[in-house]
Amino acid sequence: MDLSHHEYRVSLEWTGNRGTGTDSYRSYGRDHIVSSPGLPVLPGTADPTFHGDKDRWNPEQLLLAALSQCHMLSYLHIAVNNGLKVIGYTDTAQGTLRLNADNSGEFTQAVLKPAVRLADESQRELANSLHEQANKVCFIARSVNFPVLHEPVLPSNS
Repeated sequence: MDLSHHEYRVSLEWTGNRGTGTDSYRSYGRDHIVSSPGLPVLPGTADPTFHGDKDRWNPEQLLLAALSQCHMLSYLHIAVNNGLKVIGYTDTAQGTLRLNADNSGEFTQAVLKPAVRLADESQRELANSLHEQANKVCFIARSVNFPVLHEPVLPSNS
């Protein structure tokens, strides 16, 4: 079994046809569903600025969520390798998207704000230093063309 190569598949179905298809920019909905066998369906849409539904996930949020998840999973792995006992982890991530004159857009950066709870608070300096290493091994962060920054914060119940 070759563990150096992995493939992922999802299915996407547009559900926003309001009866006239894409007759005009405002005639169609941006709603869609994302699915993969054995997983709950994920309701998707565009950002509300671009005529999406505020009650559904948009691609920009999903990209930011993927960065946050990947960093956490990488961080927990790095923590184990460095003898750091993590007992809680939360993150509040923020991404910045720039719209261009040609109607394209792109993320210019993402900032993750992980709050790591430790079994031994005397290891806080080590804990904070491991975010850089986790960023270097995070598959998603390595795959994007914008900086992914980290601003560790103290957990509220430390």
